[in-house]
Parts: sequence; structure tokens; C-alpha cells
Amino acid sequence: MLAFVHSYYSLRYGTLSVEELAAEAKARGYAALALTDINSTSGVFPFIKACQAQGLQPLVGIEFRREHQWLYTGVARNQAGFQELNAFLSHYLLQHQPLPEVPPTFSHAFIIYPFARASAMGGQLSLRENEYVGVAPGEVNQLLFSELRRQGAPLVMYPLFTCKDAEGVALHRHLRAIDHNILLSQLEGQHGVAGEEACFKPCPDILKGYAQFPELVQNAEKLAREATFTFDFQKRRNKLTFTGTDEDDRLLLEKLAWDGLRKRYGAQHKVAKQRVAHELAIIHKLGFSSYFLITWDVIRYSMSRGFYHVGRGSGANSVVAYCLHITDVDPIELDLYFERFLNPKRTSPPDFDIDYSWDERDEVLDYIFKRYGKQHTALLGAMVTFQQSSILRELGKVYGLPKTELDALVAQPLASDNANHITKEIFRYGQMLTDFPNVRSIHAGGVLISEEPIYSYTALDLPPKGLPTVQWDMYVAESIGFEKLDILSQRGIGHIKECVQLVQQNRGIKVDAHDVARFKQDEKVKEQLKSGDTIGCFYIESPAMRGLLTKLRCDNYLSLVAASSIIRPGVAKSGMMKAYIHRFHHPDQIQHIHPVMGEQLGETYGVMVYQEDVLKVCHHFAGLDLADADVLRRAMSGKYRSRAEFQKLVDKFFANCRERGYSEAITKEVWRQIESFAGYSFSKAHSASFAVESYQSLFLKTYYPLEFMVAVINNFGGFYKTWVYVQQAQKAGGTIHLPCVNHSRYYTSIAGTDIYLGLVHVQNLEQKAAFKMVSEREENGPYASLEEFIRRSQITLEQLLILVRVQALRFTGQDKKTLLWEAHLHLGHKVSAPGQSLLFQTSVKTFTLPTLTHTLVEDAYDEMELLGFPVTCSYFELLQTSARGDVPAKDLSAFLGQKVRMIGVLVTTKYVRTVRGEVMQFGTFLDSAGDFFDTVHFPPSLKSWPFKGNGVYLLYGKVVEEFGFPSMEVEKMAKLPFQKDPRY
Repeated sequence: MLAFVHSYYSLRYGTLSVEELAAEAKARGYAALALTDINSTSGVFPFIKACQAQGLQPLVGIEFRREHQWLYTGVARNQAGFQELNAFLSHYLLQHQPLPEVPPTFSHAFIIYPFARASAMGGQLSLRENEYVGVAPGEVNQLLFSELRRQGAPLVMYPLFTCKDAEGVALHRHLRAIDHNILLSQLEGQHGVAGEEACFKPCPDILKGYAQFPELVQNAEKLAREATFTFDFQKRRNKLTFTGTDEDDRLLLEKLAWDGLRKRYGAQHKVAKQRVAHELAIIHKLGFSSYFLITWDVIRYSMSRGFYHVGRGSGANSVVAYCLHITDVDPIELDLYFERFLNPKRTSPPDFDIDYSWDERDEVLDYIFKRYGKQHTALLGAMVTFQQSSILRELGKVYGLPKTELDALVAQPLASDNANHITKEIFRYGQMLTDFPNVRSIHAGGVLISEEPIYSYTALDLPPKGLPTVQWDMYVAESIGFEKLDILSQRGIGHIKECVQLVQQNRGIKVDAHDVARFKQDEKVKEQLKSGDTIGCFYIESPAMRGLLTKLRCDNYLSLVAASSIIRPGVAKSGMMKAYIHRFHHPDQIQHIHPVMGEQLGETYGVMVYQEDVLKVCHHFAGLDLADADVLRRAMSGKYRSRAEFQKLVDKFFANCRERGYSEAITKEVWRQIESFAGYSFSKAHSASFAVESYQSLFLKTYYPLEFMVAVINNFGGFYKTWVYVQQAQKAGGTIHLPCVNHSRYYTSIAGTDIYLGLVHVQNLEQKAAFKMVSEREENGPYASLEEFIRRSQITLEQLLILVRVQALRFTGQDKKTLLWEAHLHLGHKVSAPGQSLLFQTSVKTFTLPTLTHTLVEDAYDEMELLGFPVTCSYFELLQTSARGDVPAKDLSAFLGQKVRMIGVLVTTKYVRTVRGEVMQFGTFLDSAGDFFDTVHFPPSLKSWPFKGNGVYLLYGKVVEEFGFPSMEVEKMAKLPFQKDPRY
């Protein structure tokens, strides 16, 4: 017998997972189950698997709702019917249009109308051959007097369940209140709230209720017989060929790979030739030729447009990918094995990660959608789930907690002050809600290109500023046979690209930023890397990374690849980062926990650094085969959802170790290292890809520091705030100019060594006004006077005052206060439409003003307010004291073990918790010479002398050094006062 269900993929409505629904249906005696989530197909494929596991017949469909009104339900007869329903729903979701009162005629799907709605429509509802009216158990008695029955309308038994029991109904009510953002007490019928009838009931009880009307039961049985939705989970769903046939794909990929080999390695490179032949054989055997060719096609397009890209992830293990210019990582140089990316035993499909500049990615996506067609292309979805902070906020609101109490509850949920009868209920339902789907979202970069129309598998959403997006996530995509292509964006590539352009414009020098092989051998670049002077460089500019580079005396590519991985949280947490640094400095003192660690991890001093190391240890130490080891590694990184399968592998790991005679202590320590590390680790190929981009940034910073810093400033994606990069440009010899309407562009620009801050940095200056004044100047020449600027730019008074205060009109030669007076005289009483031109230009009366004075301190305060940082003078010049500390940062190592005073402007801080759960912090400061120094603040010191926001601090503490990297252990510190703001 058939029942209809809503899962928790009916967002903020359903209360059960598809697995729970299938188990409950089986226990209650049902033979078939129809999933009809509300305007959603997210749960269809997990549902089919869950039903198969319980021996139930799965039916799939969609309940179509407009706002909260149930219009009708579609049930697919077969896969073609599912495609019809998906295409219908997608049309309205993509157009952001309401669903129609009546659906179109479907050839391969049933439509079921709600009994109440069909009764209300009366004779206006003309049912087609494939359409029914669904009668819920609670509506059976109404049939005795129903016009629909007398008219002979096809009626069908329609038990619809979304909750397990009364507690589930209560949870459902909480979800509805969250969805409507109202108090629980305000819920009413119009909010789409289900009652007790939504609870699962035993099949015999349901059948008993329809005893008077056996034809309803018969129709349900007929529907279940005819709706035979089957799905082959082993079949691949991606576009199967690039050229049109498998054989032509094979020939084209071989041609491209051998051509690329000659360019990358030369025709006689024996190892490369063997490797390419080996990889091509596996690629063809597993049917991935089209995937490689499609990725190559995307790269070919982007390179033809002059776009910069970085191919990374496990795809960088492939020499074929390197030869096709998909990646710039040489797997032979790094001894990367192809099987980490693609092997006959790997159950999960691989993918390429391609990074583009943030301002070019959309062009690449546009090409993919147009090249492969909107019927076959979509972005990958993601599911945002309820987690602790979001749960507490959402439930707190439906219980009516005031904001102050809500903030306190989120900040310290276990505090005794927050314990009361309301929070008890919040925690009770919060526990039930944990990991529930909350909002459908979009994957960071996944793109799917399907052989069959994409509607065969899903309905599509259209997120704000997005492209059509499937309704399920990467886990479902993988389970049904899709390999995604990740088209990602990052700011690091943007600043590399822009720096190259600026060097060409400013110096007339053409730089090939892809000539990484030369950069690796450059002595100046090596010295720059070793010194840790890497501010602005992709992935290697954070305080922790700069310290690590110094400690490792990093001056080569392989060391940088290792550093890019051991900086990850998992390595640090497991203690392996510290062990790696110590072993680097004292290789003679290495004591391996087991000889296998020394044999397999010799390159990294016996320390697990890469994901591949997890595979090596699991394989060679514990005897797992590489396929199982990779599953274990994926599970730890959150890319594998089966807890049962994961636990089997954990048990196998320990069982194998016991069989091999290892002591329990050794086994547990090796497992601890694997467990704490694997979830955060990079693949070696991934780290190598990052290191390539780091070298590109590093070369540009070393030889073209001014252009490089301008590019970093303009891409807004570095680790630090803008003022730090401005300071670095100044330290490198640049002359920093405040924004100027006669020199500045919208973004920061450079001419020689003169750097003009862009108008984008002026807070509250409208983008439209900024673009207008720049385009007008470029079209008709520089502005000659305030009056002319006002006339030509059509600026408003409010916007003009901002520009005057930031000295953007200093070309007039008048001081700010005079300009403020004149601005009011010109525009103070003017009321005219924007863009209105005057028929006759009249001269403005001149007035004689008294002498007005202003100070540099006043200017600095204006700059801090409008730019976020001072330019006219430094933070140190604003201090009330002339002291600059006892020790400059560059001489810190000379005072090792001594207690000193230093003065520095705070750049950034980092919180960590000690093993006792206490908070400690690390600080990074700049001294008055513009040099960085780092500080450590242990809990006792931090409690007595806490940070008090941005500003300049006096610090007192002991100078310590770790592996050649000095820092200060702070005992006391105080924020120093600035001079009084003279504007007030």
C-alpha cells in the first residue's frame, strides 16, 4: 500500500530524514512510498537508496505550492515524468514567477489535486486522464456529500505524513515559526501548519478508514503500479564525449597530451613519456577523456582571453593535465602519483579545481553555459544546515527572547545565567534540529555538464546574482555519477594579473608571470622568501606563515610546498608542525615512532605533512589497501558521509595493527596523528599549486614592489587591512598621495613612484559620483577650479564636502576651510535636478574670507574618518608622546632574553585557547620604522592587560626566539593616547 511523505528537504516544514521516513514506513506496514517534497527535489536520490535498503517501492514527485497554498502534487510515472515535473517547476523558479493555478498536461506524470481545493473549484476543475483528487484520511467522511463523487471524479487515497509522532508535530510547529519569523504563539492556519494528521499511522488503520470507498484504495494501488521510477546509480551522468565519439576523444586527447609534453619537457624526456602513456591508458579505460577535454576547452578559452588561472587540487597529480596547461605543477618534479587523482579502485569521481581572478570568473562561467548549453549545464548546489549558533538565534526569536538575552545565549550557551524554562525548551528542540537542512545554497565553484538534460535529475533554482543551480549538493552529485568541474575565484590571481598590467604601463616591461621555473631559481626571490618579507603574497603573508618561513629558512620550492601544508590547522593541532620544524633543524635527533614512518616519510622528516602521507601510513603501517586508505582520508576531510563504512575502516586499521604486533600505545599515537591531521590537510598537489602562485606573487613583489602593492590594494583580498599595504608601498619608496579629482581614478593608480589612492577608498562617496568625475576629466581634461569642477561633475553638496575634507580638491591651492565655505556658497541653496545643464553660464560673486587655520592633526583625523587610516602623517605622529620605544623591530634578536619596551601600531591579533581552555593571543605590530614584530600574550598577562582595539601600544616584555624567529612575550601593555581631535 502507498503513502505520501514530506522529508526535511521540505525546508522548515518536514521533520524526518529520508532514511527515517523509509524506516518508519516499513515498520508501519507500507509497501510503497512517494516522496513529494514542497517545491524541492533535493532528497530524491537519497530517498530512492533509503527505500531500496528497506525493500520499499520508491515513487518520486513534487508538491507544488504558491506561497503556502498547496496547489497540486506531481508524481512521476518514470524518469521522463520526473524530467517533465522538474522542467515545469524550474521554469517558474528561474523566472521568479508564481506557479499557475493549473499545471500543463504532462505525458509521463500524474497530477493529484487536494480534495479541499478541488471541492472549492467545483465545476471549474476539469480533470484530465492522468489527474486525480487526493482524499486524506480525515476527509473521507466529506465524500458522502461531495459533488466530486457524484460527478465521478477519479479519487485516490492520499495519506500524507511528515512527522513521526506528537513530538514531531511540535518540532514542525517550531520550524514553521522560524520560517515565518514569528512567535510560536502567533502560528495560525495560513502559515501552512500541519496537525496531528501529519503523524505516521499504521497501514491497516489507514485502510480501515477507506473501507467505505474501496475505489480510492484501488486507484492508489494502480498509481503505485504505474509509477515505476528506476535509477541506475552506477551510470556516469557527465557529458560522455567532447568530439561526439569515444574514439575521437581518445585520439584528440592523445594528440594534445603529446604536443604538450614536447613543450613542457622536450621530446626526449623518458620518464615523462612513460608517465603520459600510463595516464592516458587509465583515463581512456575509465572513460574520463571527455572530462579532460572539456577542462582543456575551458582553459583554452580563458587563455585566449588573457585570463590568469591556477589549476590545483588532486588534478595537479596528473602529467597529462600539466601537458594540457590545466595546471602549472610538474608532478614528476614533486613525485606525485597519478593514482591519488584517478585509479580503477577509486569509487568517487575526481575533479579539477581551476582558480580565476575574482573579476574574470563570471566570464568563464558564461562561456561554459553557452558552449555546453543551458539544458545541460548548471551550478552545483549546497545545503546550509542548522548549527548551534543559528539554532539558538532562530529558536530564541520564536520564543520571544529580547536581543540582549539572545546575544548572551549565543555567546555563552552553557552559562548558568542563561538557564531557565525557556532556554531548556530551546536546547531540547535545538538538539532535534541540529544538522537539519535550513536553506538551499550554492557550492563555491562546482559546475555540472550533463549528457542528458539536467532536468532529468533535478529542478533548478536561481540564487541572487547566480546561474541556474541544482537543488542537491556535491554528495548527491557524486552518488549519482556526476564529476563536477570547480571554477573558483580568488583575489590572489587578481593582484598577479593587475601587477603585470601595471608594470607594463608604468615601466614598459612585459613580465611573463607564468615563468615559474625561472622564479624558483632567482637568488633575490630566494632571499625574499627566506626573510619572511612576504606581505601581499598569496598564502604566505600571514604572521604565522611569515614566522614559519623564517624558522624553516625557506628558500626553495619544495620547502615552500611543505610549509604551505604544515601551516594548516590540523598539522599544528596534532603537534606535527612543531615536530617538523625541530626535525628540520636537528635531523640527527630524529626518533621515528616506527621504522615505517622513516621509510615512507623521509622527505618530511618522518612527519605527516600531506594527504598522501595519510595514505602512505595507512597502507604501509596498517596494511590497508590504497583504495580503503583513500576512503578513510576522504571521510576525515568531510567528503564521505557513511559513518558505518568509516567505522569499519577504523576497526580494520586497529585490527591490522594488532595482527602486525604493534603495541597499543604506538597504534593509538599513530592514529591520533592521522585523526587530528587528516581533516585539515592538503594534498601535496594542492600545496604545490598554492606554492606556484606564491612564487608568482613573490617574484613581482621582489622586482616591482610598488606596482605589486597597488595591485594588492586594488584587489581587496589580502590578509591585512588596506592601510598595511599602503604603508608597505610607502616603505618600498612610493610617494602616497591622497585621493585627487585631477589625478585619481576609481581604483588606486601609479605613475613612476607616485601612488594616488583611488576614490573607492573614500567612505560615503557614491560610486556613481566617483565614476562621473573621472570620466568627465578623462574626456574633457583636468578641472581648473572649484566652480568648474562643480559644474562639470554635477556633484551634490554632500558629496563635495566629503571630497573637500579628504583634500581631493587641493589642486585649487585653497585650504580645506576656505573650500568648505565656497562649497556652501556655490551649492548651499541650490535646488536643481541632477544632470540639468544651464543655458547661460553666470559668474559667481566673490567673497573675502578671514584667515582660517588648520593643522596636520586635523587632516589626519579627517583621513581616519574618511579613508580608515591617516596619510598626511603616521599614527606615531598623532601620539601625545614623542617616545618610540627602546628597541627597533629590526634589532630585536640582539636583545634575546632581555626585557624591553617597544611601541607599535597594532596590525592584527589571533585568538587561541590553551589546553586548559583559557584564551591567549598573538599580536602583530609595526614599529615607527615600518618594520613588523610579533608578540605573545599568555592568559595571565592578557587578563590584566587586554587589547583595547586598534591603535598604538606601549609593550613591555621579554624577547624570546624560536628557531631564529624573535618575538616578545608581553608582560604589560597599554594603548597610548592620541592628540586631542582639534575638530571638536
